[in-house]
Amino acid sequence: MRVVVAPDKFKGSLTAVEAARAIGEGVRAALPAAEITLCPVADGGEGTLDVLLAAGGRRERLRVRGPLSADVDASYVVLDGTAYIESARACGIEHVDPTPETALGAHTFGVGTLMRHAIEGGARGLVLTVGGTASTDGGAGMLLALGAELTDEAGAQVGLGGGALRDMTSADLNAVRELLGDVTVRVATDVTNPLLGPEGAAAVFGPQKGAGPAEVETLEAGLRALADALRDAGGTAVHDLASSGAGGGISGGAMAALGGTAESGFDLVVELTSAAAAVSTADLVITGEGSLDAQSLAGKAPAGIAAMARKHGAAVLAVAGRVALSPSELAGAGIAGSRALIDAAPSLEVAQRDAFSLLRSQTAELVTAWSGEPRTQLAR
Repeated sequence: MRVVVAPDKFKGSLTAVEAARAIGEGVRAALPAAEITLCPVADGGEGTLDVLLAAGGRRERLRVRGPLSADVDASYVVLDGTAYIESARACGIEHVDPTPETALGAHTFGVGTLMRHAIEGGARGLVLTVGGTASTDGGAGMLLALGAELTDEAGAQVGLGGGALRDMTSADLNAVRELLGDVTVRVATDVTNPLLGPEGAAAVFGPQKGAGPAEVETLEAGLRALADALRDAGGTAVHDLASSGAGGGISGGAMAALGGTAESGFDLVVELTSAAAAVSTADLVITGEGSLDAQSLAGKAPAGIAAMARKHGAAVLAVAGRVALSPSELAGAGIAGSRALIDAAPSLEVAQRDAFSLLRSQTAELVTAWSGEPRTQLAR
């Protein structure tokens, strides 16, 4: 039997690479004779770099400005001439204790520093992942690091952070375009929110980053001023463009000023790994992530893996930290059975602490049940 193990990360517990190893050991315990292929995956969010490293990428490390005042250690991965930059490494929410003040002050300057380093190092393309950021600055800090001039009515450079953008009136992107040359930019995201409005970056994601109603209003005004200025400087109008609100608007800044295109994060990662080819010949595919829930069905890696497996006639099982989907919802996604780590642990803390061993044992139980019982009875 050919078994493909293709999980995403278990946030706060295991990387996708570690999760794949644990699941693989569980499969081996249940099916000793199986041919097992480990294919950790990601959806373009946090953890993507770990998957690309496993696929043969090279890590570049440097110290950059974090989302506030302190510097942070960050990195990106180069694979086949393309630099993959995970925004959260430079301006991730984990670098701040979210408050209304941090919501206004957080910026993306460090992301631009990583991009500049990659371009000057010879990268022919950039792929920017934008999940998990602390910022709502529309990528303004990123553009400043790349050489843009973003100024107010008096001609003064605007400050860093989304809260400083509402007085912005003009942008000069000549230095950015000269630096970029013919380097292509792609944004990996499965978020379709526009930059502005009730479904935009400030309104939807701002509160998750510490913003109250007043801060959301300020951030919205700043994003509008930025979008107007970038459009007037010859950039793409991204005010209502799908996916331009991803990553606190980093996606919008990249699309407006860098000619970036938004693409499925899952598709981008899968095309670089052996997952697609492995799944096409599998008898059984096992996927998973920290929380298997409604968001998982909206473009996350497990749903993508399940769709690929179903296309090729392979059975699909899932192991997750928690499972918040009904049997019918799982079946609708092509998942024949599931197990949750939290169901085998006395508390969430224990489930996170012992995630590797629990993932291994829960996988073994699930695969044993799948191989010996009617598959339609297994979803739970």
